[in-house]
Amino acid sequence: MFTPLEMNNNSNIDYGNVSDKIAKKKRFLSLTGFKSLKLYTGAIIDLNTILATLVEFGYKRQEIVLEEGDFAWRGEIFDIFPFTFELPIRIELNMTEVASIKTFNPVDGNPIWEHRMVIILPLKKTHALKTAAFSEDSPVENFIDLNTGDYVVHTQAGIGRFLGLDKIKVGDKYKDHLVIEYDRQEKLYVPVESMHLVQKYIAFQVRRPKLYRLGSKEWLKAKERARRGIRKLAWELLSLQAMRLSVSGFTYSPDTDWQKQFEATFAYTETPGQIKATQEVKADMESPKPMDRLLCGDVGYGKTEVAMRASFKALMDNKQVVYLVPTTILAEQHYQNFSSRLRDFPINIQMLSRFRTKSQQEEIVRGITEGAVDIVIGTHRLLSDDVKFKDLGLVIIDEEQRFGVRAKEKLKTLRLTCDVLTLTATPIPRTLYMSLMGAKDLSVINTSPQNRLPIKTIVVEYDEDLIRQAILRESNRKGQVYFVHNRVQDIEKVKEKITRLLPSNIKIAIAHGQMLTNILEKAMLDFLKAKIDVLVCTMIIESGIDIPNANTIIVNNAHHFGLSDLHQLRGRVGRFDKPAYAYYMVPKKEVLDTDAKRRLQAIQEYSELGAGFKIAMEDLEIRGAGNLLGIEQHGFIAAVGFDLYCRLLREAIGNFKKAGIPNG
Repeated sequence: MFTPLEMNNNSNIDYGNVSDKIAKKKRFLSLTGFKSLKLYTGAIIDLNTILATLVEFGYKRQEIVLEEGDFAWRGEIFDIFPFTFELPIRIELNMTEVASIKTFNPVDGNPIWEHRMVIILPLKKTHALKTAAFSEDSPVENFIDLNTGDYVVHTQAGIGRFLGLDKIKVGDKYKDHLVIEYDRQEKLYVPVESMHLVQKYIAFQVRRPKLYRLGSKEWLKAKERARRGIRKLAWELLSLQAMRLSVSGFTYSPDTDWQKQFEATFAYTETPGQIKATQEVKADMESPKPMDRLLCGDVGYGKTEVAMRASFKALMDNKQVVYLVPTTILAEQHYQNFSSRLRDFPINIQMLSRFRTKSQQEEIVRGITEGAVDIVIGTHRLLSDDVKFKDLGLVIIDEEQRFGVRAKEKLKTLRLTCDVLTLTATPIPRTLYMSLMGAKDLSVINTSPQNRLPIKTIVVEYDEDLIRQAILRESNRKGQVYFVHNRVQDIEKVKEKITRLLPSNIKIAIAHGQMLTNILEKAMLDFLKAKIDVLVCTMIIESGIDIPNANTIIVNNAHHFGLSDLHQLRGRVGRFDKPAYAYYMVPKKEVLDTDAKRRLQAIQEYSELGAGFKIAMEDLEIRGAGNLLGIEQHGFIAAVGFDLYCRLLREAIGNFKKAGIPNG
């Protein structure tokens, strides 16, 4: 029998047999006190054991599952809402065999996505989680969705290739093992009880990772280099957090009668996610420390309403509010929305962007300095040196990752003195993971608005008959259409082509970022007011708020778009209870590269409500690039994979916090 430290070429290792030897040599971290329930498709289970384990873990049996810690069982269907999960999972049995594992929407019971393996942790109080000592062997991601041939990272053995599941004889029984192939075709057999040590390899580069030799010290060295670099980042993050906590912020008053009146003007029923997120934001504002909260929610899930309520609360204590957005179009839409909602209150709202003339901008800036302006909505122009606030209380940032380096530096200083609420629809993994690891406060809206329907998503070759049918169907139900063509050079020709396909009563306009400001503003306002039927536009409409009447989007040359862009564009439609359609068109007979195929396959596969988190991870995998953590950190992610990188970051933050550093 060979341990990883004693191997010959082409040796097959069974971790089930060598675990004692490894523990004795103490070459690898032990899993003292790590308790979990691991389920995977094809597993043969004993139902009584599963029930007893869940009860031991602190879970409670209910009729239906609604919150963390609930489980329900009827026949061969098992629903569990595990600790730290965004949504519950449904396990379907075939007698005693696990037939499928699916995340599902608790509102309507519909499945969202399918999984191969899942790790369920004991129920803990949140505060206990924040102070718990994590190691690199404690999983960050609870799902292990592997396909044969995927590159994987075993925390102790390094990067290999997943070959599938195999039954290996251990003692007098056959047990399921994950089979991983390493350099020189060496194989590692990992008992399913240890599958939390394995996760799919994801990094920022597209090239294949290097496979490691089993038993060599090279992997341990690579991991240690990454650990040192990650500690430095953890120190910087916690230093910033400690600085913020060391200064006193403004403590807001409890809600006023006006606050209740304002919130009653919301035309829809709040979702449980919206209610919870609003409560968390208000609690932050009423505490003496400056708020720095990230609000994640899929496209159209009502993040803007939470931001509006926070804004109104700040105004009630005579504080100024900044609403920072990445595009002038979005600034205009928010300005119209805020103005409409606040029209019965004595509040001065302004917008600062290139849609305003130079003299108008100067007047708005003067009003901000003198305190006459209560809320200002705008682009990075708001971060210019000439913009000085009389009494700034709240900064709301929409999609922070889309701002440049200089803007982010300015926001860093604001975070030390103001309450900051950041909104994101496609959470970049760094933000999500750091939030879960105690370096940032996180709120998640994961329930879709009432009566919301999934968007019918069609990937198809360019077809003028289909374009005509889609637009006429929408027009016949008094709806509007986006036609996205992301090339300014020939957008006029595309408009002419569409005009020829349609009856003369269909009104068509163009919108792109190189148009004269007043013409672009008019086109967008006309579309907002339903004076235009079809808007032929570029990606300028990617970030936007509700236009209830627009329920069809056609994206031309969809193979040129990133996955998260495709998801954002789809979010422009389907905001209410009408069936909505997203057509992604590619040129006829075009040979698509592998990445483009994967992107289009993913956008069609993840068309369910709430697919944004899944899209973010898929996009990270496909793009293989991004300025998420800085160039230095990219190297560490490439070396150990994104999941282990996150485990090490969480471990470093936990260790620093436990030691009282840098607070002490």
